[in-house]
Amino acid sequence: MDLIRRRFLSVAGATIVGLVASPIVRAQTYPARSVRVIVPFAPGGATDIIARLILQELSKQLGQQFYVENIPGASGNIGTGQAAKAAPDGYTILFAFSSHVTNPSIFDKVPYDPLKDFASITLTVTSPAVLSVNPSLPAKTIENLVALIRANPGKYSFASGGTGTQPHLAGEQFRLSLGLDLVHVPYNGGGPALASAVAGHTPISFSTLSPAVPHIKEGKLRALAVTSRTRSQTVPDVPTMTEAGYPDIEGDTWVGVLAPAGTDGHIVTLLNREIVKILSLPAMKERLVELGYEPVGNTPDEYAAQIRTEIAKWAKVIRSAGIRAQ
Repeated sequence: MDLIRRRFLSVAGATIVGLVASPIVRAQTYPARSVRVIVPFAPGGATDIIARLILQELSKQLGQQFYVENIPGASGNIGTGQAAKAAPDGYTILFAFSSHVTNPSIFDKVPYDPLKDFASITLTVTSPAVLSVNPSLPAKTIENLVALIRANPGKYSFASGGTGTQPHLAGEQFRLSLGLDLVHVPYNGGGPALASAVAGHTPISFSTLSPAVPHIKEGKLRALAVTSRTRSQTVPDVPTMTEAGYPDIEGDTWVGVLAPAGTDGHIVTLLNREIVKILSLPAMKERLVELGYEPVGNTPDEYAAQIRTEIAKWAKVIRSAGIRAQ
């Protein structure tokens, strides 16, 4: 009888140990197969380009294919919602854009909670908005531009790539913080908005930096300031808003990596370590700067804290400006 009891306890104990250890074992052997990476936008956009650059290296480093699945729609909400509902096993991750923290305030309802539904892995890159003007405009500095707008209330408008985009929000920060009579003109994408500024139809533009750089370097637009905390390596001669005397106007677009909430901490740590390593590669840094992005690679806790801070920050701007999804 004692022998039977001992055998039973031995088998039961081994089963319990196996059940407890199995998540750790799975994490230590991760990835054992291909990993699906949701990009909630169409191919060719900023998030897609950054994701493919990083994933090419990540696939090499971890010996399994990290493949992109583009799920566009509703400013990223559809793909992000699918990522939020995916199994938290490390085999679905999300490359999120900065709209991740603004959409919940712009849309009446989104299919995800930006904090509760995700585990943060790392912020990969940032890129500022740039305030630029048509060279025909008699404004060489932000101070000149503010004086010009105040002297001509209602005359000037600024272009952006669409309602609720980060450049639009930067423009609203500019308008609201300085009490300017300035009209927003949304376009269907950054390209058409910049074309309008180059043509002089909307001589003031808030845009993401990357597509504006060629126009700035060719003299078709005059860059007055970027909205990042420090100067951009891509246009190092352009001052920040803070340097220009307007510290309340600050904010970047960014691309970060998230996993469904509940993903094993060992997997999160592994992905963070490997992606940060990729972002530190000299060739990767050079390529990202060429594209107008600053590589970051912070910790999961730092990225989670940034998401929390930005949700509150941009919600205030969105409410004050009365911005709603169109």
